[in-house]
Amino acid sequence: MIKVIMMCGICGSGKTTYAKQKEKEGYVRLSIDEEMWKTYGRKGIDYPNEQYEKLSEIVEMALQKELLSLIQQGKHVVLDFSFWNKANRAYYKRLIEKAGGTPELVYMKASKGTLQKRLYKRNQSLNANSPFIITNEILEHHYNDFQEPCGEGEKVILQE
Repeated sequence: MIKVIMMCGICGSGKTTYAKQKEKEGYVRLSIDEEMWKTYGRKGIDYPNEQYEKLSEIVEMALQKELLSLIQQGKHVVLDFSFWNKANRAYYKRLIEKAGGTPELVYMKASKGTLQKRLYKRNQSLNANSPFIITNEILEHHYNDFQEPCGEGEKVILQE
């Protein structure tokens, strides 16, 4: 059984920390943020802000191909994405199952207060896993648009 862990949660909820732990356990970690940073650089510095969505789609398609290849190679994978949208989660579950993998949805659940504290600290230094500053306005938008998994077979990990 080839397991593919799908990380789910709002920015600052601990997805990358969890995914990196799984990587130490032998999983191959695929990260949109890291791939964007490596391929295109920094948003608003190396490419214009308005190109982010288009470039992100290109990166995601490349990572999908890599995911399918890794499943065929018999490797366990952790997808360090946000999976904030129910339709996107369903799409990836079907993709993984069709390729012969077994998806596992891991939801890092955190209060808005916890997210604000973590993001304040994280915003102090930008890097491949924290590529741009998340303001309170951006967090509010993400928080309000996030579709919390419920009844999707999710494993919930509460964050404090």
